Amino acid sequence: MSAEGHQSEAVLVREFRIEEDAAAVAKILRETPEATSWTEAELRKLGELYGSTAYVTVGDQGIAGIAIGMVVTDEAEILNLAVKPANRRQGEGMKLVQRMLEDFQTRSVSRVFLEVRESNTGAIGFYEHLGFRTVGKRKDYYQGPPEAALVMELRLGKFTE
Repeated sequence: MSAEGHQSEAVLVREFRIEEDAAAVAKILRETPEATSWTEAELRKLGELYGSTAYVTVGDQGIAGIAIGMVVTDEAEILNLAVKPANRRQGEGMKLVQRMLEDFQTRSVSRVFLEVRESNTGAIGFYEHLGFRTVGKRKDYYQGPPEAALVMELRLGKFTE
């Protein structure tokens, strides 16, 4: 992961720094029940995962959001996206996903996938606005409570045929 960040309005999007960011990100994930809750220990191992990439948003109040993804050959997956409840609907999630998609394009990714709770209509609408479309369903994918996941896909036009 490179050290550069992207500035947009008062929010900086930069790469996740394991040592300095893991505790704050774990707290955000605990406060965001619709996101996958990774522990601080799991976040500290993120750098060991081949193809992993992660970005955070940083503002006046510190870290407010996280996006985690993984690239495998020409495909990628957004594994987790969370923004503090107080910072939602201010464009931080959009900035995180857009930065991740830029990263994926530089790695010649042609398709991006993600799973989202079937009942999470807000997230589904958010991803559809970004161009994702539903391509499948995974029964009982989520626990607590058990629920199906919709599999969504975005084709990155620059590299698709």
